[in-house]
Amino acid sequence: MEGEDVDMAAAENTEADLDDMKRRLKEMEEESAALREMQAKVAKEMGSVQDPAASATSQANREEIDSRSVFVGNVDYACTPEEVQQHFQSCGTVNRVTIRTDKYGQPKGYAYVEFLEAEAVQEALLLNETELHGRQLKVTAKRTNVPGMKQFRPRRPNPFMQPRGPFMTPSFYPPYGYGKVPRFRMATRYSPYY
Repeated sequence: MEGEDVDMAAAENTEADLDDMKRRLKEMEEESAALREMQAKVAKEMGSVQDPAASATSQANREEIDSRSVFVGNVDYACTPEEVQQHFQSCGTVNRVTIRTDKYGQPKGYAYVEFLEAEAVQEALLLNETELHGRQLKVTAKRTNVPGMKQFRPRRPNPFMQPRGPFMTPSFYPPYGYGKVPRFRMATRYSPYY
């Protein structure tokens, strides 16, 4: 009889443990679903999830903005965006002036000027080689940067480098080392220190 009581208590214990495990599993699944939902929300806010249609529209938008912009080179380091805007005000309405800076905040010496109208770009190109702060500006139409379309520039051959042949096996190494030539001395008196 006592053996049967133990079995009943063990069966009740395993059922309680099983129910407890099922409850914890359900809690963990709910928590996992909530985490996945939060991650999707954050990814959507950060813009890391990009569909091809959105990237195509952003590329078209970028090309349209670049068609209304000019690159201005040789800009004085002390020049402010307001002064550049004032210089290009005669071409048309300036939407934005961007002076690029390095990681320390110092100007790199060039700027981009975005106009509201595409016709203003042709007027701005006429201001090429004009002076601002005593420096001659270089004005060109802005090109659209296409990611992954870097121009391939092969290495130029160095005339001072010797062409290397195929890999030499150890049995073909010269006995005096690479590029070494044995020295032949004239027969002289015996010298014990040389």
